[in-house]
Amino acid sequence: MKIEEAILFCLSSSNRGMRTEQIASMINKSQLYTRTDGQPVTSKQVYAVVMQYPDTFVKAEGRIMLMI
Repeated sequence: MKIEEAILFCLSSSNRGMRTEQIASMINKSQLYTRTDGQPVTSKQVYAVVMQYPDTFVKAEGRIMLMI
């Protein structure tokens, strides 16, 4: 699974907006995505991916939400 798919899964599972730290934690606990260097996903990495997909994700009030 790609990291953007993991973020999408987390947001659709929670059915509400989430902070980047919460998304990263959920991805790491569920092992939805594994980095090539074996390190855990960080909130900064989640934020960077979210900013690459403005048609899918929106940041409002400190939370990440789905545009769909």
